[in-house]
Amino acid sequence: MDGVVHVVTVLGDRISNNVKGTFANMTAEKWIRLIIIAGAYALLRPYIIKLGGKAQMKQHEDESAEAIRGTISPNELRGQKAMVRLPGEDSDSEDDDAQNGESSAADWGKKARRRQRLVIKKLIEAEEDRLRESKEEEEDKDIEEFLLKE
Repeated sequence: MDGVVHVVTVLGDRISNNVKGTFANMTAEKWIRLIIIAGAYALLRPYIIKLGGKAQMKQHEDESAEAIRGTISPNELRGQKAMVRLPGEDSDSEDDDAQNGESSAADWGKKARRRQRLVIKKLIEAEEDRLRESKEEEEDKDIEEFLLKE
């Protein structure tokens, strides 16, 4: 046990002597160099961390893309055919409803999205009409203001 205590005290003495000697023998040039290095580290550290984060994110995306390529879609597991889209074909065309005739469990979301889009479009058109009418009424009020003064 005495040997361990002796090693710890010797180690503590050496560390304190080395640190004191280092700071006691530093010239102005060495102090400036130390401050520049510490300041550069403090300024560049966030950018280096962001750069490392972007590289790591790209690596994770590449790994997930490789994992996705090798998987089978849930529809293929159920035995349903995967719908193939041609490059020039519009995915929201009204022809899909006429061609399919009846809906399957896999494509009900597309119809719901289309209905929601139509509802939103109607709401936007109604709001535009209301704004247009209010603007016309304001113009009429401006004209009335000049007509009523006699």
